[in-house]
Amino acid sequence: MSVNQTTDLTVEQDDYSYDRVPVEKRNMGWFSVTNITFGIATAIFYFQTGSVMALQFGAMNAIISAIYAIVIAGVLGTIIAYLSAKSGMNVNLMSRQGFGYIGASLTSLIYASNFIMYCAFEGMILVTAVHAYFPAIPLWLLIIVFGSIVIPLNWFGIKQLDKLQKWSLPIFGIFLITTIIVAFNTPSKFGGQFWTYLPDGVQIGGTALLLCIGMQHGIMGLTALIASDYARFLKPKDIKLGSFMIGFIPQVFCFGIMGLLGIWFGVRLAESNPGVYIVTLLGLGGVVFTMLTQLRINITNIYSASLSLSNFFENVFHFKPDRRFWVVFSAVVSIVLMLGGILDHLASAMTFQGVLLMAWAAILVTDALVVKKLLKIVPPEYEARQDKLYKWNPVGVLPLLISSVIGTIAALGYMGLFLQNTATFFAAILASILTVVTAVYTKGKYYSKAYSRNVHVKKERQMYTTPREKTS
Repeated sequence: MSVNQTTDLTVEQDDYSYDRVPVEKRNMGWFSVTNITFGIATAIFYFQTGSVMALQFGAMNAIISAIYAIVIAGVLGTIIAYLSAKSGMNVNLMSRQGFGYIGASLTSLIYASNFIMYCAFEGMILVTAVHAYFPAIPLWLLIIVFGSIVIPLNWFGIKQLDKLQKWSLPIFGIFLITTIIVAFNTPSKFGGQFWTYLPDGVQIGGTALLLCIGMQHGIMGLTALIASDYARFLKPKDIKLGSFMIGFIPQVFCFGIMGLLGIWFGVRLAESNPGVYIVTLLGLGGVVFTMLTQLRINITNIYSASLSLSNFFENVFHFKPDRRFWVVFSAVVSIVLMLGGILDHLASAMTFQGVLLMAWAAILVTDALVVKKLLKIVPPEYEARQDKLYKWNPVGVLPLLISSVIGTIAALGYMGLFLQNTATFFAAILASILTVVTAVYTKGKYYSKAYSRNVHVKKERQMYTTPREKTS
């Protein structure tokens, strides 16, 4: 084996796309892993959602929805991070047992498509910022250039991500403080306190608040699930603290700090696009700031997309190329989406994604806490090896399909205004209930072949045991 081949193997092994991370390889401290997740938390996409919600539905409604998002996504994220750290698996691998190894492919494909779409959303914010300062450069060229940069930045996996996020975080902090100071010294377009801003005809609470919560749902499921891609590398001694730091603290920063700043910027500057107002405030510095934040988030988007696509194609087609193949594939699809005007469909895409992801997260958490721990229908250990699993497990597949279809129908407005604006939460609750019902009905038969055999043997023994033997 050549030196290059050995390096390739080591790089691929370090990311464990197809199996759990061995205990001896779970050697990253909670600070390093949390630092990587802050690449997600520092995305100025949260500026944009905060600004859009404040200008359309009122600042206070946006603030209340942010608090809701922190609590729900934080709790889900902490539980999922803990399960991932204990098992050494990300959510794709953890889903294999509860969905079956083919059924879990559905979740892997959903997961990958979400990351690729968000990579396109984030990329367009960057492209908009650069184009605002350099209007002579064609948009299509900027899309291709900045859509391709994430490929080399993702080439060497988790270790490279750790280094990139560490050195760029202090720079991000300096730019963020500078932006706040400049905005504070810029005359406000709104005369009152920013939290009192309400558009004409809008009130605090009611439909406006539900619409804000609906927008938050579009990203909440993703931020909760993504923690698993990194928590699986935690040192065993850091699991309890690390799960909270990885699962909850980034949500505070995403929806609290970044979201709140987005609300403040949007009201103060009367502009919803951070790619425009950051460049307006800082000029060329704003371009550099936007570039830094968007590259930080997009390298994590592409990393998670590559892991999910690896799982999907390995499960369904037994196609197992190097993970970096999927890095290139994800980046190319993201570029195509940007060229196709993905931002024009932001609201509908976020709603549909929110329904799917929150339902999936609810199934994972319900399966771990209720089916395995509370009801003890099946053993708590996770299994990801194909030869040990069934292709399909109705406990995961049926709740996901049913809740997603009904949730989407609700989101489209066919089940009334209230359910339209709470469709994601409704889908998550429905998915949880159906998970428990299906697990009880099937008695855990389809979780693993070994468990199914044990149950069968136990039944046979009971059948052929005489009454006298039972008494003794």
